[in-house]
Amino acid sequence: MGALAHYLEEAGLATTQISLVRPYTECIRPPRALRVPFELGRPFGAPGDAAFLRRVINKALGLMDGKDDPVLEGFLEGVPASADTGEGLG
Repeated sequence: MGALAHYLEEAGLATTQISLVRPYTECIRPPRALRVPFELGRPFGAPGDAAFLRRVINKALGLMDGKDDPVLEGFLEGVPASADTGEGLG
């Protein structure tokens, strides 16, 4: 997605993304990315906590508020201990 973001930005569309693997994001240098500490496959954290998921999305969208790009910012909250781990979902 980071490489695609460069083309979208050139066409006048603002972009932001969630990053799970920092070295890849640093290499591609997308205009705006939020680095999250969650496991692969869960870019917004564990399912079942709408308020937490919303905080992640709002933080990613907030990167579009007038900062010079490229921006790679970290999401400092960990997944809440009470969040569903998804075990047993088959």
